[in-house]
Amino acid sequence: MKQNSPFSLIYEDDFIAAVNKAAGIAVSADRWDDSRERLDKLLEAFLNEKADVPHRLYTVHRIDQDTSGVVVFAKDEETHKTLSRAFEDRLVKKRYYAVVHGRPAWKETVCDLPLVPNGNKQHHTIIDKYQGKKSLTKFRLLGSAGNYSVVEALPETGRTHQIRVHLSSLGHPVVCDPLYGNSKPVLLSSFKRGWRGDPFDEKPLLSRLGLHAAELVLPTGKGLTLNAPLSRDMAALIKQMEKQAGGDWKFLQAEK
Repeated sequence: MKQNSPFSLIYEDDFIAAVNKAAGIAVSADRWDDSRERLDKLLEAFLNEKADVPHRLYTVHRIDQDTSGVVVFAKDEETHKTLSRAFEDRLVKKRYYAVVHGRPAWKETVCDLPLVPNGNKQHHTIIDKYQGKKSLTKFRLLGSAGNYSVVEALPETGRTHQIRVHLSSLGHPVVCDPLYGNSKPVLLSSFKRGWRGDPFDEKPLLSRLGLHAAELVLPTGKGLTLNAPLSRDMAALIKQMEKQAGGDWKFLQAEK
């Protein structure tokens, strides 16, 4: 992903376009603020610059504005319907990486707390055992350093903020999450043993939501796997955690 660009194109054919989205930009229109910069319109303009026939893009799915990672768009109505149905029927496999607070006692766990959005401007989602919709996320611990950990999340449903709420409910909110944890940035001094830098001049390793949509597997033919490398800030944080833990976290793949 080029610096200052809100996306990089990772796959395109006659039917779909997939990008690695930067944190901080909405995928499509927000009913609370339709004037904000949007990924769908930026990508549509980018693709049409080099297209013989202009395309209208159709939003198939969304990830949170503050989450980075893979997003796929359809180029025609039929593909849009097919892919939207695949997401609804849970035929699309999704993999996320999250940096969280704390050190989970589990190696693997499942959270199935039912969720419902409360309808406010922040799209806040709450746990509601009576009116909430079925929600399920599988988690796997990948590594820990200091009081932070990296986990893999495999959501089987697609509720708003599902991974963030489920992790918070487990006692391990995603770092830099003002809705379900706290917005404090992650500093190297907070987990590096023997750190001797200037506390007044230290720059954060990560100051945005530590959640990345790393992979989508679409049920097309033999299956199309779309991978989005980690953004540089999140990759740098995880690399420092890996060094402090003395491990070899082979899942790490950063953008060039």
